[in-house]
Amino acid sequence: MRLRDKVALITGGGKGIGRETALLFAREGAKLVIGDFDVQAGEQTVQDIRNLGADALFFKVDVTNRDYVQAMVDEAVRKFGRIDVLINNAGITQDAFLTKMTEKQWEAVINVNLTGVFNCTQAVVPLMVQQGSGSIINASSVVGVYGNVGQTNYAATKAGVIGMTKSWAKELGPTGIRTNAIAPGFIVTDMTAKVPEKVLNVMKERTPLGRLGTPQDVANAYLFLASEESSFINGVTIGVDGGLVI
Repeated sequence: MRLRDKVALITGGGKGIGRETALLFAREGAKLVIGDFDVQAGEQTVQDIRNLGADALFFKVDVTNRDYVQAMVDEAVRKFGRIDVLINNAGITQDAFLTKMTEKQWEAVINVNLTGVFNCTQAVVPLMVQQGSGSIINASSVVGVYGNVGQTNYAATKAGVIGMTKSWAKELGPTGIRTNAIAPGFIVTDMTAKVPEKVLNVMKERTPLGRLGTPQDVANAYLFLASEESSFINGVTIGVDGGLVI
């Protein structure tokens, strides 16, 4: 098992990519802390993890609220004693053209996708420094690499995540903590369910592999970066996009 006895905290772990990652990690021997604002989805994921014979904890969390985040980290430490892996997976979209985007839409996406990543990482890092080890994995996007029409707010956050990833890799590397990011392409999730079929078909045509990605594709990349197999990988952003950015 590639994550035997490791403790992984996954935000947005109740559904989609986060859920798939949690189940994969459980099968690889990890203990899971699932942070999500959706109580029903989070508790269901924890139950499914336990059905696999692994240990898990659900914590309702709003990543934009520092008190919520610190309480989640404290509870994880009380139950498991450590946190080896942090996956900043929680994210939202509120798309609009620049000229029509409201301040509320801008702030909502910035607060979850960027400030939320900052909040969770800042809460976990002191523990990882004390341990002398840790793997932080941030969810970026191909949109953060090349931009996208109608996603000024989302693209800004995902580009910002890449910048934070590189900064933390330099700051925290000497303490034994690795920081990397994943940049998924178009993945079949509840989020892409809102995208018109004709747009998805265009994405398929632009992707050299000729298909959309699956949550399992991203979960596999998360697993690699969480495991010791990537012990000399730090500060990189791995595209899981089927070649979309080529």
